Amino acid sequence: MEINLLGVPLFYGCDNPGVENGPNTLRENNLLNIFEANNHKIYDLGNLYVQSIDVNEKYKDNDKLKYLSPIIEVNNNLAHWVYCSLKSNNFPLIIGGDHSLGLGTLAGSSKYFGDDFGVVWVDAHGDINTLESSPSGNIHGMPLAASMGIGHDSLTNVYFKGRKVNPNKVFILCARDLDEGELKLIKELGLNVWTSSTIKELGIEKVVDMLLNTINKLNINNIHLSFDIDCTDPSLIPGTGTPVEEGMDLREAKYIINKLFNTKKVKAMDFVEFNPEIEYDTTLKNCLELLKCISECIN
Repeated sequence: MEINLLGVPLFYGCDNPGVENGPNTLRENNLLNIFEANNHKIYDLGNLYVQSIDVNEKYKDNDKLKYLSPIIEVNNNLAHWVYCSLKSNNFPLIIGGDHSLGLGTLAGSSKYFGDDFGVVWVDAHGDINTLESSPSGNIHGMPLAASMGIGHDSLTNVYFKGRKVNPNKVFILCARDLDEGELKLIKELGLNVWTSSTIKELGIEKVVDMLLNTINKLNINNIHLSFDIDCTDPSLIPGTGTPVEEGMDLREAKYIINKLFNTKKVKAMDFVEFNPEIEYDTTLKNCLELLKCISECIN
């Protein structure tokens, strides 16, 4: 597989510095070798430019949405990078940085695949807040809602105007920290959501079977996999900005990765929210283990 690797050193979406160091920390610990060892041709295209903004100007563009303009700029550029990677028949692998980068990655995939496109969002959070529902104003809690065309115009219109993905083609796995507005939206849209408690109750095998059956029934041939490391338990991944107890273990996370890639439908992937400033050793070790699994499964 020919893989285009891009780092997105962005913390503005979570407003928690340190996560921007995730991409280079992984590179410095043999990220490229992990993929080369499995006979992939990996092109390291460096890090996307992120302009430096003074903390006192975080509300310059909107009195609630933090760092709005730089986040939009990064995501417009990122969307075009993803689109061009797909058009060149390479696999875009995006390393974050915070999950606000999902605005751009999904927009790029959407422009390339059009309606034949689904999103699997593996995350402790729904990331389906809006300007009105968000308790924090942190945009990393909004990218999936905006990609479904819900939220502030500047977010819903990243790269091209309007909705990027049909809500019935969105699949959220391992959510366990959902705000009131997110719960309301899940009910209104009938979103496909499997929470951590559902995974514990039914088992990861049953849940993934349900996920894949739904994908097949909808005749979805192209999947964007967006993987937030906080889907796993904080005992395994303490170095992330918004950890939530009762997450998956590594076996469950690897099972999801393996089964999704076995469909041969995963065409792009995000790996986000590693903050080496919060915790380094344990989180790095387990991130590299997950990336090794991705390398072994990617096709």
